[in-house]
Amino acid sequence: MKNWTIDSMHSEVQFKVKHLMISTVTGQFNEFNAEVKSNDETFDEADVKFSAKIDSLSTGSTDRDGHLKSEDFFDAANFPELKFESTSFKKLDDEKYQLLGNLTIKDQTKEVKLNADFGGTMVDFYNNEKAGFEISGSINRKDFGLTWNGVTEAGGVVVSDEVKLFMNIQLQKQ
Repeated sequence: MKNWTIDSMHSEVQFKVKHLMISTVTGQFNEFNAEVKSNDETFDEADVKFSAKIDSLSTGSTDRDGHLKSEDFFDAANFPELKFESTSFKKLDDEKYQLLGNLTIKDQTKEVKLNADFGGTMVDFYNNEKAGFEISGSINRKDFGLTWNGVTEAGGVVVSDEVKLFMNIQLQKQ
């Protein structure tokens, strides 16, 4: 069994949400952790555990960040982390994987399906074995109790239900 941890200095965890249905706001989590257990360097059927600190959320706007951390959205005071635990990590071809697992936000856990593109493995300058993945997918925020929304005077929706997820992950073998 091979154990891997996330190299947070060379990784990023982002989300994108439509605002007013005409533009996209990008946010990221700056504090996160992941552990991966694999049988070999192919990562086929690896076990993945991931968490992110809600208070580390950043969208580039202090006011918006505060609103997202409030009870209207993530409720960071009562639910300080979001968590993901894989149920399946299947290799589809040399570069493509399908990652299934349970995502918990607030007190809601739902199964999500993510796409993972494997960038390969490499040994760095310090003789550490690294592996890279680009992971993407989308969720419906309302499935996780993130239901706040507003309507403009013209009847437009302020925040879309769909949240797109983008993660560039570099792992380091332990």
